[in-house]
Parts: sequence; C-alpha cells; structure tokens
Amino acid sequence: MTESTGRALWTMRILSAIALLATGGIHLYLALNGVGGILGVMFILNAVAGLVLAAGMLLLRGRLLQLVTVLSLLFLIATLGALLLALTVGLFGIHETWDFTLVPETVIVESIGIVLLGITTAMVLRPQPVPGMRRSPQGA
Repeated sequence: MTESTGRALWTMRILSAIALLATGGIHLYLALNGVGGILGVMFILNAVAGLVLAAGMLLLRGRLLQLVTVLSLLFLIATLGALLLALTVGLFGIHETWDFTLVPETVIVESIGIVLLGITTAMVLRPQPVPGMRRSPQGA
C-alpha cells in the first residue's frame, strides 16, 4: 500500500467513525429526551453499537477491520431503512413524521454515513498486491 493510499484509507476510516458516532449520538439524544419504551431501549442499543463500531473502525486491522467496515455499513443501512419504513408504512406499529425531532438531520447524517462507509468498505476489501510479485501483462 502506498503512503497516499494509506493516508486516504485513514481519512475514510476517521470520517466513517465520525458518521457512526453521529448516528449513535442522535439516537442517544432521542432516548434521553423523550423517546421511551422499547423504542428508547433500541435507541440506547443503537448508540452503544455506533460507539463500538466507531472504535473498531479506528483500532482494528486486517480481517477484523474488514469485518467491522462491512458490519458498520450494514448497521447504517439498517438504521436508515428502519427510519424510512417508520416514515412511510410504519415499523412495529410506529409511524414517524418528518417534523419529529432530528428526523431530517438523521436522514442526512445516515445517508452521508452510508456513502462514506461504502467507500471505506471498498477500500478495505480491495485486494492488496503481494510484495515482490510483479503483475503480468494482460493476455500473457
């Protein structure tokens, strides 16, 4: 991995961790400020998952980093998907509205996070050249 590629990957890992923390922070804020019941409990678990995945994004390497990037991408897709379902057809009897606290902001943060994590996941899963191996020309 070249130095510029390594720096780009670190930048994406940091941005991805920020997106995960922002998503978790939004859910923690909502759980502590009026969202109760089972949904409040789920929001607390969401906040914990965002924190754990963000830490993994910054601390892990190799196969574990590959795993945490894929899990983080799926996590944000699932949280945004759940919100969109709640906004449209309802989810577990919950029907959300666009004017509820932080709904537009959550859609924006999670959408950006999905893009960032998609790029980070692609970078982490890209095959790395083996040192000392030369690529053969096409068709050889």
